[in-house]
Amino acid sequence: MQKLCLWLVWLAAVGFSTLSEAAIILQYHHVSSTTPKTTSVTPAEFRQQLQHLKDQNFKVVSLERIIQQLQRGEATVDNEVAITFDDGFANVFTTARPILKEFGYPYTMFLGPALIDRREGPVLSWEQIQTMHDEGVIIANHSSYHHRLAVPNKGESKKQWRARVKADILLAEQQLEQKLGVKRKWLAYPYGDFSAELEDLVTELGFIGIGQQSGAVCPGVSMTRIPRYPSSSQFAALQHFVPKLKTLALPVTDYSGADPVSKQNPPTLKLSVKVQDFKATQLNCFFNGQPIELTWLNAQSFTAKAKAPLKLNHNRYNCTAPSLKKPGYFYWFSQPWVFIE
Repeated sequence: MQKLCLWLVWLAAVGFSTLSEAAIILQYHHVSSTTPKTTSVTPAEFRQQLQHLKDQNFKVVSLERIIQQLQRGEATVDNEVAITFDDGFANVFTTARPILKEFGYPYTMFLGPALIDRREGPVLSWEQIQTMHDEGVIIANHSSYHHRLAVPNKGESKKQWRARVKADILLAEQQLEQKLGVKRKWLAYPYGDFSAELEDLVTELGFIGIGQQSGAVCPGVSMTRIPRYPSSSQFAALQHFVPKLKTLALPVTDYSGADPVSKQNPPTLKLSVKVQDFKATQLNCFFNGQPIELTWLNAQSFTAKAKAPLKLNHNRYNCTAPSLKKPGYFYWFSQPWVFIE
């Protein structure tokens, strides 16, 4: 509750003065034609995406620049885009890196040091990581072991969960500092899963939390659930990639009804938003492309609930509304769900 009150005081101060400006953070895993399609973009698709950014005069900037803007409450810019990779797969070095060098684009890589040490899967070596770091690539925390952090494991108490997660996050930060001399205190949640309790822990540790749920970013976006647009799999084609670049951050003023952890399926999302640059009647929410029921409680708050239980691996409610000031742009908010028994 204290965190929420402080957040709302800060929110009132910045006042969402930049309602019609937002930056975009893109998220990738593999750049390859032979890895699992669900987490991959082909080299040709990746090059096509970067070429589109160049042709349309987007400015690809470091994630650090965007995060610093958010921390200071400074205006973000519509044509600024940051590129990020999760897990530290070797094809980022062998395939993505040369393409990114051609365009001169900066990028960030979130990795789990324990997975690198153990050589679990087709991951980078520390020598490759050091080379990338020396070239200016930002390397940051994806937890050390890449375990699910949002909720306790079966048979694990809340106290045990908290101790495990805290140790995992801090171990990764320590390992990155020892190996590379970096200590940014950014955490990209493994699998994109997080919870209100995990957000509280991240805040307590002085970290910034970064998800995998889609959405643009602007001042007022929660610093414990910064969204990124997954740009692989079915989202890799330009017909899906291009519309992401014309989205704005839905101005949420109260996240207290948006804990991703739910014991109910279908879950209920409750949000309070600043209705200024869109019409409340044009706000719609969807699950898996299908509209879901939305009920306005007052002029600023609404609930959304799917009609049937969610059955996908990565469950999201997506809420959108067209901007009044920027024709062709849509406000966007994505709510991830983590179910517990």
